[in-house]
Amino acid sequence: MSSMNYDLLARQLVSLLDTRDWLTNATQTVALIKQEIADLNWVGFYLHRKPRSLILGPFQGLPACNPIAFEHGVCGAAATTRQTQRVDDVQAFPGHIVCDVSSRSELVVPLISDERLWGVMDLDSPRPARFSDADQAGIERLGACFMSASDLSGSAIGFD
Repeated sequence: MSSMNYDLLARQLVSLLDTRDWLTNATQTVALIKQEIADLNWVGFYLHRKPRSLILGPFQGLPACNPIAFEHGVCGAAATTRQTQRVDDVQAFPGHIVCDVSSRSELVVPLISDERLWGVMDLDSPRPARFSDADQAGIERLGACFMSASDLSGSAIGFD
C-alpha cells in the first residue's frame, strides 16, 4: 500500500475550500478525496437532518443508500457512537448495508459541530483492509478541514 501524503492533501483541500458555503465545500472535499486517494469506489457525506437518521449528501460513486438509520450499517455506528469506524471486512460487520456489492472495507468519520452530530464522511473501498491508522488520522484531519472552513448553519438540524 502506498503512503498517502495527508499533509499535502490537507493543504490542497484548504486551498479548495475558498467559500464558507458548506455544499460547495462538501462537493470539493469528496471530489479531491476520490481523485487523490487510491482504491476508493465511493466517497461522500451523510447529513443528520432527521432524528436518528442520516440523509445522503454530496458524493462520488455509484448511487447510494438513503436514508440510513442510526441502527444500521457502519455509518449508523459512527453516528451513534460519534467515533470513527474503520472496518476491514464490511461483510463481517453486523447490520452492514450493501449499497455497492464491490465494497469490501469502509471508513466512516463522524463530523461534530458545537457538540452536535452534523453528519458523517464515508469512504468505501473494493479492497479488504484498505484503511490504515494513517489513513484514519488523515481522513479525520480532512474532515476537520471541511468542518472549520464551512458555515454549517442551516445545512443540517443536528438532532441529538
